[in-house]
Amino acid sequence: MSITPKTSIRSLVSYRPEVTALPEGRQIRLSVNEGALGPSPKAVAALGELGETLHRYPEQISQGLVKAIADRFSLKPELILPSNGSDELIGLLATAYLEDGDEAIHTQYGFLVFPQAIRIAGGVAVVAADDGLTVSVDNILAAITPKTRLIFLANPNNPTGTMITTRDVERLIAHVPSSVIIVLDSAYAEYIATNDPDYTDGAAYVETHDNVVMLRTFSKIFGLGSLRLGWGYFPPAILSVLASIRGPFSVNAAAALAGTAAVSDRAFFDRSVAHNNQWMPRMQDSITQAGFDVVPSRANFFLIRFRDADEAEAAHGFMASRGIQLRKMVPYGLPDCLRMSMGDDEEMAITAAAFKDFAETRKS
Repeated sequence: MSITPKTSIRSLVSYRPEVTALPEGRQIRLSVNEGALGPSPKAVAALGELGETLHRYPEQISQGLVKAIADRFSLKPELILPSNGSDELIGLLATAYLEDGDEAIHTQYGFLVFPQAIRIAGGVAVVAADDGLTVSVDNILAAITPKTRLIFLANPNNPTGTMITTRDVERLIAHVPSSVIIVLDSAYAEYIATNDPDYTDGAAYVETHDNVVMLRTFSKIFGLGSLRLGWGYFPPAILSVLASIRGPFSVNAAAALAGTAAVSDRAFFDRSVAHNNQWMPRMQDSITQAGFDVVPSRANFFLIRFRDADEAEAAHGFMASRGIQLRKMVPYGLPDCLRMSMGDDEEMAITAAAFKDFAETRKS
């Protein structure tokens, strides 16, 4: 008798971002939505503090990191739980709240880790169709059944870069049964102005509802992708459950130190936001002028839509030959699209020129 995994994961498609090496020469990696300016200098300096203490286990929950996050975002420290990337929290939520056969809703073009985590936990992943490339609250509500336990929603959404408004989020919360947990993944919230009335990261609703949680990450604007650091904001009962099943040392000491420094570095944060605000419209305009369609985005990346899947594949190969790595969208059901994140000034200039050169190949 052969040894087989449980039924729910036998046909699972793993989430594996494109981070493979390109041909020799300059590497411009625009495929995984990393911070364009790298890490905060203060985070880099903080790593030197580890020194002779590398043999010591870290705090199970770094209180310094929790305080820094709470201070930076004006949140309640007792509701914050750091994690090994926000992916860990997605998995823990599915593990903690899905019995075999329970349902969890994710959106049509939502983060691929959502359905993966649902199925690994033994749950049934239910897809709520988007409205074009934007999350549809109506379709999420229509997908709820007595078996629904979780709703996963990224806002702004990855990979589309589109956003639903505060009014839509409030409407969702108002109509979802209190027995269903709403997971608001706000990984790209920092790229939206804090005074934008049309956007909410969801933190305020965590403080007033027992079934709303918010997830965040240090892998984007804070530039700490290699350290795998995230955090969540949870009602007390949910936080207690997740803390009890989370690995005791899931956040390593280097990540905690660097995260504490990075979240407190306002100058670097402001510079990163300004860089994104400068280059997002410039790159979209440049690519549009080259003859390709782009999807408006509220994050640090955007979709480029080609005539068909063959042209998207050709564009991916052309860019790779120039040392530029973009993300194929085939796993998301968007084979005619590529996703591109922002890089530094030089990388953006090189990429814009490469798209103009690729456009010339269409004419021949």
